[in-house]
Amino acid sequence: MRAGARFIVTPTLSPSVIRLCRRLGAAVIPGAFTPIEALSAWEAGADVVKVFPASVGGAAYLRALRGPLPHLRLCPVGGVTLENAAEFLAAGAYALGVGGGLVSRHVVEEGRYEGIAATMRRFRELVREARSGTG
Repeated sequence: MRAGARFIVTPTLSPSVIRLCRRLGAAVIPGAFTPIEALSAWEAGADVVKVFPASVGGAAYLRALRGPLPHLRLCPVGGVTLENAAEFLAAGAYALGVGGGLVSRHVVEEGRYEGIAATMRRFRELVREARSGTG
């Protein structure tokens, strides 16, 4: 954060990291998987809760988490692809965390950066469609 970061994404729930981010004015997105972890992260002050790995349980699991915890802002990470992004959004994802579904090693090694940009644009379109109710 001293170098200018405005947000922190963590792999797990750490209340002390959440408190530090709150104190320094940075957004914090801690990782969680179980309902108690997700709720604990939210109650500790998380801006968004990263549900990881999203590939385990998929959109159905995200929907199930939101059932009793509809007030949580959940961001699935780990397994989000163009093929399942709309399902996660329909299940109530607040945001999507995309890594391998956006940037694959072979695309980078081959320098096909326009492919990455095109995939990013498609993800952006999917989010816009979901938020506008057309997707």
